[in-house]
Amino acid sequence: MGISSTYLSKAEVQDLLGVSSFGMWRLPRQHKDFPAPEKDHYRGPFAPEPDGPVWDGTKMYEWAAATPEFQHRGAFLERPLPGQRQPGRCLGYRDTAHGPATDWQTSIGVIRMLHTTERGAASAMAVDLVAVHNREIVTVCALFGDIGHTGPALIAADTAQPGIEYEARWGRVADLAGQSLPWWPDLLRRPEVIRLWEPGSPAVVADVLADDREQVLRRAARNTAFSEPARSALNAMADAIRNQRVEGVATDIQIFGGHSDRMQTRLVIAAQHDETIHPIDVEEDEELLEAGWREIVASSQPDAVAAADVALGYHPELLPYGRFTDVRAKEGTVAERWARRLTVCDPTAGHATLAEGKEVEAFFVDPLTDMPVVRTKDDGDKGPKWLFYAPLALPAGRGELASAVLYGTVWITTTDGQVHPAPCTPGDHLWWGDGWGDRPTEAAYVVNQLLDNLATPISLRDHWSKAPAGLTALFNEKHKQGTELTRATLLHARMTPPPPRR
Repeated sequence: MGISSTYLSKAEVQDLLGVSSFGMWRLPRQHKDFPAPEKDHYRGPFAPEPDGPVWDGTKMYEWAAATPEFQHRGAFLERPLPGQRQPGRCLGYRDTAHGPATDWQTSIGVIRMLHTTERGAASAMAVDLVAVHNREIVTVCALFGDIGHTGPALIAADTAQPGIEYEARWGRVADLAGQSLPWWPDLLRRPEVIRLWEPGSPAVVADVLADDREQVLRRAARNTAFSEPARSALNAMADAIRNQRVEGVATDIQIFGGHSDRMQTRLVIAAQHDETIHPIDVEEDEELLEAGWREIVASSQPDAVAAADVALGYHPELLPYGRFTDVRAKEGTVAERWARRLTVCDPTAGHATLAEGKEVEAFFVDPLTDMPVVRTKDDGDKGPKWLFYAPLALPAGRGELASAVLYGTVWITTTDGQVHPAPCTPGDHLWWGDGWGDRPTEAAYVVNQLLDNLATPISLRDHWSKAPAGLTALFNEKHKQGTELTRATLLHARMTPPPPRR
């Protein structure tokens, strides 16, 4: 959320201030603080150049309100308050096309408070009011989303100049309204909740509605095609998301309510969540949860596809997959050697998350790691791709790491003739070369572990401090795609001490 920028031409500034062309010429000579012309930083690349200089509308409107000669043409909520004011009163709730609102009768006219952080809402509402020949509402305020010195930050647009937005003070509106103003946490800022409030009433206790992610997970958990462990895993993630959202409401109330107490801000918390039913107890047995998610991602149920997509965005560590990776399917590469052992299969939820938005040629599975693999169609430009998740560990066997091959990611060849994408955790990635100050410690740390035990479960915790300096230096070099680093090269690099500090 932010103030929508408006730039005014010379003619528009003259109209705003009610001056002639000569008067406009005199203004910067009479007022040293008169805003200077500016470049329109928000003009689109194909928009025509303005015919002449332009001024920031917000700065000009606020300058007018602070300049005695033009106060009557400046921003309403920046003008000096009337000396004697009639007590304000709440006119009640209003449904609008731009969100729920409450109207307040004040000594300067009606102020409409829009309970939304949608960008441009204040100006859009003011424009609509002008279009219906509004004669009562002088100013529309919307929420900025942050908190200011006197309360929640506001963005205002006056019906006298509906295209110009400016920042307004909560305390100023409260002074005009003659009372503390209601505020709703974001997730409770709904019409059916807001319309229940009236001055003097206690905070409404309202439910935090399930978001799209929670609805997907709850629906999947009702699917009897899944086992009880899988359904428990789905419900556990839904419960965790619900708790997180409720905690967000509680935090907002603490921040905005606490600020009101400390600063004596004129603010009323108008709604709160039901504290008697939160937080929900969440299943924390990771082995049970991981077993449930292994079943889900191996399923072809539509509910499984939707749930896997949620899990990848919310808690990918519960899934049996490492980092998403894509490489070009080219002959003679290490990826081609690996692809020879892949077997064609019907798609699962895991395949669906890989293939989303892609033109797919076929679905595969790696029989040694059970990782889903997708081959895209030839796009006629650079050729098809292999899409896959890195494994979390390599299968146990009789071999050792024979080499590391650099092609799109790090690949591992073994002494018993196998080729694998190097294992990697979901939140990391394996790379090499100059990272503009960032060094490829992830690749160095993974290879360091595999040199000792090919089947070790990979950890990348503290890789930046634990990766051997010599291996990090080796991977920091600008190797070409397809470069193969032999076991001897890797071991020699690992034993190479870091250069002395000067």
